Amino acid sequence: MSTSVSWDNIYAGATGIAMDAMVRLDGYPVFPDTGLASDTLLLVQQPACCAAHGGWHADMVVEVHADGPVDWRSGPVSVQGRWELLADDPAGWRYRIRAARVAPVLEPSAAWAIGRRNVLGLAAMAALAGLGPMASLAGCAAGGSVEAAQPQPTIPAWLAAQTTVDIHSHAGRVSLGRRPIPLPFTALAAPMRAGAMHAVCLAIVTDSSADHVVTSPSGRRRIVAYRDPDPGEMSGRGEAGFQRLADLMAQQNLHAVRTSAELRTAWRNGQSVIVSAEGADFLEGDLARLDDAYHRHGLRHLQLTHYRVNELGDIQTAPPVHQGLTDFGAAVIQRCNELGIVVDIAHGTYELVQRAAKVTRRPLVLSHTSLSQHPGRYSRTISPAHARLVADTDGVIGVWPVASTYPTLAAMAQGMRAMVDVVGVEHVGLGSDMLGLLGPSVLDSYRKLPLLAQALLDAGFSERDASAILGGNYVRVFAASMAQ
Repeated sequence: MSTSVSWDNIYAGATGIAMDAMVRLDGYPVFPDTGLASDTLLLVQQPACCAAHGGWHADMVVEVHADGPVDWRSGPVSVQGRWELLADDPAGWRYRIRAARVAPVLEPSAAWAIGRRNVLGLAAMAALAGLGPMASLAGCAAGGSVEAAQPQPTIPAWLAAQTTVDIHSHAGRVSLGRRPIPLPFTALAAPMRAGAMHAVCLAIVTDSSADHVVTSPSGRRRIVAYRDPDPGEMSGRGEAGFQRLADLMAQQNLHAVRTSAELRTAWRNGQSVIVSAEGADFLEGDLARLDDAYHRHGLRHLQLTHYRVNELGDIQTAPPVHQGLTDFGAAVIQRCNELGIVVDIAHGTYELVQRAAKVTRRPLVLSHTSLSQHPGRYSRTISPAHARLVADTDGVIGVWPVASTYPTLAAMAQGMRAMVDVVGVEHVGLGSDMLGLLGPSVLDSYRKLPLLAQALLDAGFSERDASAILGGNYVRVFAASMAQ
């Protein structure tokens, strides 16, 4: 009889798993040669083509020696075999399951099936090819052979005939991460088209070179800044990030949204992108860089803070330094109002949002979070009072699909219902943080948007209200932000 092992246990160092114990672990297989069956593979928590924040860590991958050739390439698998701890492994891995039986998992659990920063990169396939565990691999499976093999839900007519919007995303692997050379893009336009997602606020990130993931003794993982950036580092990464976003759009024929009319008609004009930045770190205290990003890069959505306390204000996940929004942060909001840039206060403290709500002349967006009656220290959730600050500006709060909070899409729909009960349906949206979550997501592909739409109807929302949540509310806020 085998013992079921969780990925949380793997990430915590595989404590309590005895050598040679019979174990079962579910995950996604990565093969050394994508064209041939093999009895050696790697097991990871998410599809290999979806990670985006750096190279795979050796303690986040399990090497599998199967008892026969394996050629299951269209989805997750269950592996049962003998557990081994490795020492001085030539490929650099720490864990192995040997004499393994590998079988497809037809109904994967949300608790493990999808994540992003739980598995950090694509280097595992290169390791099997003898290039070492941290080597990069240019030839990922073209952005989605796993998800493409899954049955595609039917798109309801009401969903297709209005602009849907994800108000916070890193899809396509747009983020630079920490690698000297970013990993290849993954598919974005195709899954958007398949699921009737018409526009995404696609966010560059500049501060990831100055932060890292830490794990507490309790096993909780979070991102923290560990150093101050060098002068010019954040502005340079901003320039590189905007260029990478432009390259992704060009490669996949995605349309840039610069006006409210373009967003309103995106449902019939083709898959579109609202150029966004998660954290205004690239400004480095210089307001002129905001104007430059608006005119030269088409920036239309700016999140003030991310994972480091920057020149604009304090963040939820670190001790306060400025007691909220700084004067420079207030100046940035005012200039965004003048230019026509949506102001996003996600990651900002309650005190930051209080001042931002007083400063802004346009609606605020809090792009990705969930509701909590009593948010814990360093939590990214928000209280009802925090949510009302945003709603009182006529803004929108994006609810995100974190599996530890919402293990199913039905539960996520209920989470949206809870937010609606606090602020009203006109102030709630979808912020998937696609490829940006530390843990598993129940909305891991835009192909699943019709399933979320149905979950909203099942939760008692009308088609009109579901349409507002899945795009209409952000379209309104975007138009109000563009108005002169």
